[in-house]
Amino acid sequence: MKPPKAIGFELKTLANLIKRNLDECFSEDAGEDGLTGMQGWIIGYVVACADREVFQRDLEKQFNIRRATVTGVLQGMERNGLIVREPVEYDARLKKITLTPKAREIHEKNVQRFIDFETKLRNGLSEEEIASFFAIAEKLKKNLE
Repeated sequence: MKPPKAIGFELKTLANLIKRNLDECFSEDAGEDGLTGMQGWIIGYVVACADREVFQRDLEKQFNIRRATVTGVLQGMERNGLIVREPVEYDARLKKITLTPKAREIHEKNVQRFIDFETKLRNGLSEEEIASFFAIAEKLKKNLE
């Protein structure tokens, strides 16, 4: 008798495939520094939040990743000239994340890549299947919180 498929295993496999595809997609034009998929998502998130300040804790919450992971990603982005972390006047402990012109230029180049990647993911899926996927993903997240 064959064991039942494991949701966790399938999701991990899918996450690995997504990460690999994103990393390949974003490294094409990023120059010798390279750009990971996570760095691309962070840049996109900061651009989308142009009406407010973004801090490390916002990234931790948005992407559901640990502080140490975000710290490492941001340090790499800082080293590669993609972001600067600037103190805010009202709280010396906080540093807002600001994109450099280099990051904004990369973002402009990658907008179409994001669209193409999402189109690739949705290929062959009906709107109903996509809606079901998001509903199931929300339930799975709640189960794990």
